[in-house]
Amino acid sequence: MPNNHVIPFFIPHVGCPHQCVFCNQVKISGAIQPVKGEEIAQKLEALQNGKRRGYEVAFYGGSFTAIPSEQQEELLKAVQPYFQSGLVCSIRVSTRPDAINQECLCLLREYGVETVELGAQSLHNYVLQTCKRGHTKEDILNGVAQLHERKFSVVLQMMTGLPGDTDQMAMETAEEILALAPEGVRIYPTVVVRGTELFDRYKSGTYTPPTLTQTVQLCAQIYRKFLHAGIPVLRVGLQPTQELTNGEAVAGAYHPALGQLVQSEIFFQAADALLAQMQVGKEIVLGVHFKQVSLMVGQRRVNIQKLSARHGISKIGVQAEAVEPWEICLHSEGRIARIKC
Repeated sequence: MPNNHVIPFFIPHVGCPHQCVFCNQVKISGAIQPVKGEEIAQKLEALQNGKRRGYEVAFYGGSFTAIPSEQQEELLKAVQPYFQSGLVCSIRVSTRPDAINQECLCLLREYGVETVELGAQSLHNYVLQTCKRGHTKEDILNGVAQLHERKFSVVLQMMTGLPGDTDQMAMETAEEILALAPEGVRIYPTVVVRGTELFDRYKSGTYTPPTLTQTVQLCAQIYRKFLHAGIPVLRVGLQPTQELTNGEAVAGAYHPALGQLVQSEIFFQAADALLAQMQVGKEIVLGVHFKQVSLMVGQRRVNIQKLSARHGISKIGVQAEAVEPWEICLHSEGRIARIKC
């Protein structure tokens, strides 16, 4: 899967024939009106004289393959001149699992789409029905099979904390996603957003979202599964928007740095397990990859504080070291031990 700079365009709720209980794409995406072809051309034209090349154009916020084919073509055609100039190298779209068929895949391939993201959310039919998704687990399996057959890269989006869901069921969803071998995943813990049926359920007391702490611990387990399987986790949590930050997100696991919290929890759990296996002195040093020092330390040094308290260590240093990403090297009294997260 290409690792390019993404230019996102939003088509909030366009094409989706259902209203999921948790969904308000306008507030989640921060976009009010779906993008038009001429707006796409204007934005890409403004980037033409820049030094960067090889952008990826992404269409988010709606069910791209469920909108009329004429509208799909309008949006995709607007990108085509910028393939020729080298500004754009690929396109990705987000859609529903039950909006995948051979006709739409032919259209996507014709216009240079390489990656399709499917909002799976859960692999349990009871949860899908409770959330009014309008599709089944079988639709997810069928959609992924068709995409892989046509050689598209597949990204699966899953949610935690949904009505009717449990931690165990969410872990089972993660296991089934692993079996589908996607090229990437996104994990979106449920957020209660104003203007949704879930907000009404929350206000009436018929739905209680997991706490932020519960969500971080569950998502750390799920993230680690994908990490060990070599499947990239592209995002954890909703992209912060002004609307959500200013009060439209009223409950649930909304945090502007949720992904960092989850990754830091993974480092804490690994370091905690390593220290539990060893007798160490009052001072230790933890070496990690230079890009992950802050994750080991944790926000406001929370990991250092918890490890000190749990293991009776008076001083814990964290340093960049020549180790693999997601590896911890423990130094204590001349001894060295390692662990992979």
